[in-house]
Amino acid sequence: MTEPVIAVTPGDCTGIGPEILARVLAHPRGPGDPRLVVVGDRRVMDRAFAQTGVSVRLEAVPSPKAVNWQDENTVPILDLANTDPALFPQGLASAESGRLTGETLARAVELSQGGEVDAVSFAPLNKRAMFDGGWRFPDEHKMFAHLLGHTTYFSEMNVLEGWWMSRVTSHVSLREALDGVTGPAIRDAIRLCDRMMRRAGVERPRIAVAALNPHGGENGLFGREEIEVIRPAVEAAAREDGIGCEGPFPADTVYVKAFGGAYDGVVSLYHDQGQIATKLKGFNRGVTVTAGLDTVFTTPAHGTAFDIAGQGIADPGALHAAIRLAQRLAASNVEAKTA
Repeated sequence: MTEPVIAVTPGDCTGIGPEILARVLAHPRGPGDPRLVVVGDRRVMDRAFAQTGVSVRLEAVPSPKAVNWQDENTVPILDLANTDPALFPQGLASAESGRLTGETLARAVELSQGGEVDAVSFAPLNKRAMFDGGWRFPDEHKMFAHLLGHTTYFSEMNVLEGWWMSRVTSHVSLREALDGVTGPAIRDAIRLCDRMMRRAGVERPRIAVAALNPHGGENGLFGREEIEVIRPAVEAAAREDGIGCEGPFPADTVYVKAFGGAYDGVVSLYHDQGQIATKLKGFNRGVTVTAGLDTVFTTPAHGTAFDIAGQGIADPGALHAAIRLAQRLAASNVEAKTA
C-alpha cells in the first residue's frame, strides 16, 4: 500500500471534534483511501462512538509503523491515555482540556518529524483554551512552526471546493493587521498561494489580490495603499516571479469574481476579509491548511461548535475534506522527494 499515512486527532474533547472524527472513521474505506491512524485517548473516541451511534473497532498500536494495513476491519489508534472525557463537560471551554489538546497535537508532530506519518489532520480545537492551558501561541499554526523549528515564512490558508484563500495577516487585531500590510508581506502571500496550489495539482494558478480600502481606494480618494503598496507588490509578483496574479480588486467583489470562475485563489489582506466570504460559500466544507511548513497540517475551517457538542449531529464534511486534501498534499511531498 502506497497511500499516505495520516495522523488524525480528535481535537478538543469539549467540542464536536471527536464526534465528526467518529463519523469519518465509520465511513467505509476502499482502494485509494488514505491510511488513517488515530492519535489521542481511546476513551474520548469511545464516548464519541456512543454519542453518534456509529460502530468502529479500534486496534491499539505502539506506533504507526506497527500497523497492519491489510486489516480493513479495524482502525489503528495510538492511545495516549491522557484525556479522561468524564472530567470535561462538553460545550464549555477548559484550560486543562486545551493543554491536553496541545499535548496530543505535539505527539502527532513528533510522529511526522520521525517519518512515521506523512501528514496530520486534526479536528477542531479552541485556541483560547490551548493558550490558557500553557500553549502560549495565538494559534496552532504558530505552535506547529515552533515545534518544527521553522523560522521562515508560513501562513494559514483556506480551501473550499478547489478555491484557495490566502491572507497577508491572520490572527492579530485589525489595528495590527493594517501595519502588517506591506509590499514584502503581500508578495510572500502571493508566492505561497501559488506554490501550494501547484502542489495540490493546479497547473497554472490564477490569483486575485484584494484591496484594503472601500471601492479599492477609489483612485486614492479613500486611501493610497492600493496605489503605493498593493498594486506594486502584485505587479512585481507577476513580472519577476512569473505568477498569474492580478489586483487589487475591491474586497466586496473579488470573491464574486473568484467563485464565478475567473480565479482559482484569492489573497486577502486580513482575516475576516476572506473568512466571511469563504464561510458563507461553504461553512461545512472548508478546510484550513498550515501552508509553508515541512509537515502537512489540515483541519476543518469551522470551530468547536460548543452549542451542539455532544448531540451527535455535527456534520463531518469539512473533516472528510481536510483528510482528502492532506492526502493530496502528502502525496505531492513524496513525489517531490523522489523526483
